[in-house]
Amino acid sequence: MNLLEEKAFKIISNYLRLLDEHKLEITEIVKKPYNFEVNISDNKQLVKLLVYFGKKGNKTVVQGDNSSKLFLLVNNLIFGESLFEYEDGRFNEPEEYIGTDESGKGDYFGPLVVAGVYSGKKNLESLKRLGVKDSKLFTDASIRKIAKEIRNIIENNYNVIAISPGKYNKLFEDMGNVNRILGWAHAKVLENILEKQNAAEAISDKFGDERLIINALQTKGKKINLHQFTKAEKYTAVAAASILAREKFCEWFDLQKKVLGIELPKGASLKVEKAASEIKNKYGLEKLSELAKVHFKTTKKIIHQ
Repeated sequence: MNLLEEKAFKIISNYLRLLDEHKLEITEIVKKPYNFEVNISDNKQLVKLLVYFGKKGNKTVVQGDNSSKLFLLVNNLIFGESLFEYEDGRFNEPEEYIGTDESGKGDYFGPLVVAGVYSGKKNLESLKRLGVKDSKLFTDASIRKIAKEIRNIIENNYNVIAISPGKYNKLFEDMGNVNRILGWAHAKVLENILEKQNAAEAISDKFGDERLIINALQTKGKKINLHQFTKAEKYTAVAAASILAREKFCEWFDLQKKVLGIELPKGASLKVEKAASEIKNKYGLEKLSELAKVHFKTTKKIIHQ
């Protein structure tokens, strides 16, 4: 076997160790022209696990009835938290992949921002040397500086979508769920980056049902191997995306300070409620809907004051 085939064989062997604990019937690993594969059964249903090898890297696919319990079990085990983790706890990130993350989901004021970063082997190491980590570990004052350095490293291999409060409120009326909006935005960011780079892997922050992003994926995105993790910022490209998303989020607040002459507070707190009440009394609810995510409980509180 060549190096790519050896890597693919190691990957599928590691997966089988995860599955072995669940009393499933698993066939021997079979090598095909472009992949290794096994059949997995629980005596009622059957799914197929394939790991492809090629010039663009390895790709893992689970085939079968995606509504079946067996498929969901295998899919969750394969694409779970330990996907890129060594036994000693270190992370073996893909050599090239797209990481996506968001900012502003829990903030009453401000936009909802989703960003994505494509990272190849060369700039992945540069991002690590820069000290890229979860944006929550940086002060807002330092975000702008490190975001600029990230862009210098990745050049134009990123995409940021900022959904203004006004547009967010309209989308929420149509979709009725913030996670549906996030699913659409993550999928759109992936599609935009895939117009520039033909990545085979993507890692996103897991904010809800995995199908929210998968169902929203567009033409190019449907071909990518997408992994969704909670606290995905431990992966370098996701951390870089979180920083670019936070930068865009903070820029909105800087702009509003110039326009309104007041500094809107971030997050959700009594300070936020006070600011929202002042805006409602001074400018009216229509202006508030241009600045805030009005489905938050904060809106009901200030209306009934």
